Amino acid sequence: MNFITGLNSTASALQAEKTRMDVVSQNIANAHTTRDVNGEAYKRKVVSFESALDASTGGTGVRVSKITDDSTPGELVRNPQHPHADKDGMVQMPNVNTSMEMVDLISASRAYEANLSVARNARQMATKALSIGR
Repeated sequence: MNFITGLNSTASALQAEKTRMDVVSQNIANAHTTRDVNGEAYKRKVVSFESALDASTGGTGVRVSKITDDSTPGELVRNPQHPHADKDGMVQMPNVNTSMEMVDLISASRAYEANLSVARNARQMATKALSIGR
């Protein structure tokens, strides 16, 4: 693996983790959205990754393969005054657990930081290698 291939792998991981952080942020922002454009409670989004192989360079990376809705049902809460309550006073809440989303956000943030560290170290190694010939 050469320097450029390594940076490409790191760049793809950075992009994938950025997407993951964006989706988690969207989940947190909609944790109390009881109606979306379809008239349903917000469904938590989940990011799936897959390996990305570049046959021409032999390099690998990671990319987002899909973003799907979590089909787990949200909690039913009794709140007759809520504008989206049914005839029995029950409101379908989103299936977002804010604590778990924060754990996912921290995990994605740490993975992003680790990949930034890899990019910095690769740059430092390339700079040192170039200075050897001087």
